[in-house]
Amino acid sequence: MSDKKNIQVCFTADQFSKYSDGKSTVVVVDVLRATSVISTAFMEGVKVIIPVQTLEEALEYKEKEGCIVAAERNAKPIEGFDYGNSPFHYINADVVGKTLVLTTTNGTKAIYNAKEHKVITASYINIEAVANHLIDEHHDVIILCSGWKGVFNLEDPIFAGSLATLLLSSGKYDSNCDSLFASRQLLNNANGDLFKYLSDSSHRRRLKSLNMEDDTRFCLAPPVKSTIIPILNGDKLVVL
Repeated sequence: MSDKKNIQVCFTADQFSKYSDGKSTVVVVDVLRATSVISTAFMEGVKVIIPVQTLEEALEYKEKEGCIVAAERNAKPIEGFDYGNSPFHYINADVVGKTLVLTTTNGTKAIYNAKEHKVITASYINIEAVANHLIDEHHDVIILCSGWKGVFNLEDPIFAGSLATLLLSSGKYDSNCDSLFASRQLLNNANGDLFKYLSDSSHRRRLKSLNMEDDTRFCLAPPVKSTIIPILNGDKLVVL
């Protein structure tokens, strides 16, 4: 009897109830940009990240000592917040030891939806570390793509294809999930140039219209790598 564990890919946060089983490790992905920001913020010395659902919840932390608040809606930063949802906001910033309270359009919702599971977050910055951790842990895995306001988004499934390929190549995993199969096909179609392949995708165009192409390049082909794995502990992301 095979002791291989199962991998599934869920294409949007709103579909997660169909995959939820209470026992799988859930890997939340919002590669453009929330989970890339989470990886970057931890690399830059943020101690804790509190993902929240609403702008109002985030603002409750604004005057608390040691807290910084960050928000994004429709890819744009929000007035009244210290930071937005760009990795560049955290690089060389005064964030060491701080608690970052973050709310975004899609990524923080996906984290919330999966909170009954063990939840970790992944981006291209920490993909190798996440893959190695999952292989060592050897549990069933659900890769949860955040999507865009409940609908399918191209870049997260491509990342899911990248992560799933690493897991399957270990020989410890198997899958009969069509979403995973499709994710790997998309990755193959990109032919190693995600930035070019995604040029007509909705979110790339959205970020381009907001002059955020540098964010896109950073998130899809980060110049830095991290061994930090953010894990949800109660309502906070901490370093595993």
